[in-house]
Amino acid sequence: MAEIHCFTSATFAYLDRARVLGETLRRYHPAWILTLCLPDAPPPGFTVDLAAEAFDHFVTLHELDIPQEPGWIFEHDVVELCTAVKGAMLCRLIEAGAEKIIYLDPDIALFGSLQPVVDLLDTHDIILTPHRVMPETETIPIIDYEIGALKYGIFNLGFLAVAGRTEGRRFAAWWRDRLRDFCFDDVAGGLFTDQRWCDHVPAMFDRVHILRDPGYNVASWNLGQRTLAITEDGSLLAGGCPLRFFHFTKVPGIGEAMIEAYAGGRIEVFELLSWYRARLAAHDVAGLPPGWWAYARYDDGSPIAREHRIAYRRQNKRERVPDPFAAGPAVFETG
Repeated sequence: MAEIHCFTSATFAYLDRARVLGETLRRYHPAWILTLCLPDAPPPGFTVDLAAEAFDHFVTLHELDIPQEPGWIFEHDVVELCTAVKGAMLCRLIEAGAEKIIYLDPDIALFGSLQPVVDLLDTHDIILTPHRVMPETETIPIIDYEIGALKYGIFNLGFLAVAGRTEGRRFAAWWRDRLRDFCFDDVAGGLFTDQRWCDHVPAMFDRVHILRDPGYNVASWNLGQRTLAITEDGSLLAGGCPLRFFHFTKVPGIGEAMIEAYAGGRIEVFELLSWYRARLAAHDVAGLPPGWWAYARYDDGSPIAREHRIAYRRQNKRERVPDPFAAGPAVFETG
């Protein structure tokens, strides 16, 4: 029987979320090999006992063989970087011999087995979940979600499953290359990190399965169509099907307002949010400075403006300024 590999990508500031993912995944799949890709570095004096974590392996950014690494890192903000490494990490696992691989965002929690996904990988090489699987009828959700998907991507890349066969390998290499060069939050320019790229997948690749089961990847953007319910035995349903995993995007924070807006007043949704907040508190990342990300500042300690990152990549400064962190903000202030 093939080993099942699962990976996620998160900074230390998101380690509490990644821990909840690991905790809930182990409940249903204790034998899966779970890897955390860390596009971050710890602050001075901060330590994490990796042996005590739910993960089998930790992969740093420096292990992904990214060309011109300092400049490449600098081009991305934290969300862009966490998504840009996903293709390289997928290829790393395939090249190491993984036959079935599942990616899950760190802010996901499992509430059921993903064995049906594993079984689908026997006959499909790429599995995607759409943001929406049913048309809307009201103006506000059409604007929020159907038009939103046209801007941000038809598929939600908080989940992806790939088989290490011919089409899976071909997809992984293509996705790695696109994310290496074009993983930016530039909606006006036709990009939204990794998601818009996968709009191409059903046209460019064979053996693709679009997973429309309402129990997978339940989130604020589809909650209005997937009513949550609790059965007499305590099981959770979404749209009448077993809830497999819930995507707690931007929770705590603005994501809660979107979830509540489409909860329909159902107590089950609020109980789920309360449970998630409690699990995050239980997995708090003690000792980490607020808002920490290793690549948020120049070496001199000054914050990196987003305009500097954009200017660096648009002006093709990698050759002239190979280490912009060391060069400092003066490079951009003088043009």
